[in-house]
Amino acid sequence: MDLTVIIPVLNEEKTLKEIISRVKATNLASEILVVDDGSTDGTKEILKGYASDPLVRVITSEKNEGKGAAVRKGIQHARCEYAIIQDADLEYDPNCYPKLIKPIEDGVADVVYGSRFLGGARRPILFWNMVANRLLTFLTNILYNNILSDMETGYKLFKVSMIRDIPLHAHSFDFEPEFTAKVLKRGFRLYEVPIEFTPRYYTEGKKIKARDGFIAVWTLIKYRFID
Repeated sequence: MDLTVIIPVLNEEKTLKEIISRVKATNLASEILVVDDGSTDGTKEILKGYASDPLVRVITSEKNEGKGAAVRKGIQHARCEYAIIQDADLEYDPNCYPKLIKPIEDGVADVVYGSRFLGGARRPILFWNMVANRLLTFLTNILYNNILSDMETGYKLFKVSMIRDIPLHAHSFDFEPEFTAKVLKRGFRLYEVPIEFTPRYYTEGKKIKARDGFIAVWTLIKYRFID
């Protein structure tokens, strides 16, 4: 598969080299596109070290615009036919790529989600985050007549040309509900596969907050009626 791995980053100096190394180790990425969303730690300096790396391409924002804006920028600049979103914080394991790719190769999906709730190995922490994810997924299924198990997953694999045709506006963590809402409304064949997941605590740098859940609810409702 001709695959761009989009890595949005914000102050991930502790894990950035490791995630790039793990993506490379899969031997599945044709391009690693790192979108630096205005980092203020040592992330920019680390990325300079990849200037001569033929596999890694870097896009830099001078100011922080949000994860959604970084991912949208990555989608617009991706050079490959397919793309997958890869967070830099090591919560998601690139060894899961073959699972995500298979439904596309089998011809049964246009978009593939890696679900954290379909039986894959995971670190059992952050109960209330899980509850929030379940409630948001439940709301998604009610509004869009679906049976997703994990709307908020960070692992989304898709054909770039299909997604570029969708008007996406999210700047922050509202990217997940907007992306899902618009994919479902267009009738794209969405497939879920189980993935391994290692969540980190807020003290370890986890960025999503409770207010993002309320924004997600409003996003799901809004895009049920407008596009």
